[in-house]
Amino acid sequence: MESLMLVLQSLLNVFTSLLALAMAIVMAIVPWLPVLAWVGFWLFAVNWNKVFPIMWRGGFIGVLLMMFVAVLVWGAVAPPVDGKHVLLTLSVGNYFGKFVYVTMLTCIALLCGSAQLSGAFGSLTEFPEESVDDHGHDGDHGHGHGDGHDHHDGHGHQDSGHMYASAH
Repeated sequence: MESLMLVLQSLLNVFTSLLALAMAIVMAIVPWLPVLAWVGFWLFAVNWNKVFPIMWRGGFIGVLLMMFVAVLVWGAVAPPVDGKHVLLTLSVGNYFGKFVYVTMLTCIALLCGSAQLSGAFGSLTEFPEESVDDHGHDGDHGHGHGDGHDHHDGHGHQDSGHMYASAH
């Protein structure tokens, strides 16, 4: 009977140690959850096959402007308590510190795009191609394709140069 109690006590100690290990792992991961969510979004939710060509055609200017606005808003809304950020033992001002953080987050997003385009994650980052018919156009509601009326009726759509002009 005493050996059975010793075994039960040992099992209880094992479960207690496993619970302490699980809590230590959770407490180590919880502060990093926002960054892990950021990486997960840019790696698995964004189709970089479509984003990078837009970036090359000038979309990076929009990204730079959004970074600038993020730094201004974040710096005005949430200044550090003591007025300075400490980055690698350097004391920097509020807006420069926010600029460093926003730049790091943008670089992480771009690195996720590079990793996705490299094929390192295989089929986890593949996105099915959408066809023109997948946009809810059934042709029976009077304005869809194939309903008999011409979309080039003098409104200038054929010369507008927008992306979907050839689909009409």
